[in-house]
Amino acid sequence: MIDPQRMLQKFMDYVRVDSESGNERAFAEVLLKDLGAFAGLSVEWAGGGEAAGSDAGNLYAYLPGTMQGEPILLCAHMDTVVPGRGIDPYVEDGFVKSRDGTILGGDDKAGITAILEALRAVLEEGLPHRPVELLFTVKEEVGLMGAKTFDISRVKSRLALSVDYVGSPGVMPIRGPGMMEIRAKIHGVPAHAGIAPEAGVSAIMVGAAAVSRMKLLRVDEETTANIGTFRAVGPTNIVSPEAEIVIEVRSRSKVKLAGHTNELVQALQSAADEYGARLECTVREGYVPYDIPGDDPQVVRVAEACRRAGVTPEFVSCGGGSDSNVFNAQGLVSFNIGSGMKDVHTTDESLSIAEFVSAARVLRELIL
Repeated sequence: MIDPQRMLQKFMDYVRVDSESGNERAFAEVLLKDLGAFAGLSVEWAGGGEAAGSDAGNLYAYLPGTMQGEPILLCAHMDTVVPGRGIDPYVEDGFVKSRDGTILGGDDKAGITAILEALRAVLEEGLPHRPVELLFTVKEEVGLMGAKTFDISRVKSRLALSVDYVGSPGVMPIRGPGMMEIRAKIHGVPAHAGIAPEAGVSAIMVGAAAVSRMKLLRVDEETTANIGTFRAVGPTNIVSPEAEIVIEVRSRSKVKLAGHTNELVQALQSAADEYGARLECTVREGYVPYDIPGDDPQVVRVAEACRRAGVTPEFVSCGGGSDSNVFNAQGLVSFNIGSGMKDVHTTDESLSIAEFVSAARVLRELIL
């Protein structure tokens, strides 16, 4: 059976191992050792390290089934956001939290721990189980890079379930956004700011004018846009010759995603034209949206496992990207379930122990 105390101890051990994006090697080695203790589980490095820009690589494992049953791929990512060095976890009022101004790292080490506990419980009980595939990816937090470099053709499962969402495991985001990234460089004209400012074109002013014309943050129910970088560094006695702006657009609608991206690029271009600056702009697709029907057999399969584990399933839409975006685009059915995480990507992050344990119970039902 699921052992809550063992789960909790393993999670706290895991988060103490630093694994900020691109520096997952130390944690991957710990995970590789733990996976090696599972009888019958074959484990291997599955590439992605160099291509993704990580010092490690994806880890893939396969456990043959002992009964007839559709296989399942369980996925989580090994990297964390910053600040994720020197995490010192502690338990308070049913939650795991962190000290000293770091994240906790439940995103996504809670998912990894829940997956391993579910598999461990099934094997300890000697229960018949379906074939199980495990995939632990690198650099999910900075562009889903590990998943993008993984060879999906080797996967035997039709369902790739990512244990990488907030709240209860019953919360299933079956609709997720796509993302586009805009990188703009505005080239102005330098001039002495005190003697001849009229001769210059301020890249900062151009950028500010462009931003003032943009619809940002919550655009509509399906769409968001955010500026992550607005950078211009220089002395105050020179009219700013260059500014950099980096924007992301997300939407669950492909049409809106393309349309709002174009609107933001046009705002940049029109401001540059108006002031006489030169715009250098690139647009990159980060990932594509997905929308899985609630009656899809794979969704029903997970919902039934939730009910067997005493968890109420709830289908939702989300605004975040995950490895599931990559897997859906490559032909699998993929979505996330919660593992008890709260306030992820902040130093207030915590983990609900009750929901964390429930996630392992749901996963155990899916393996059987």
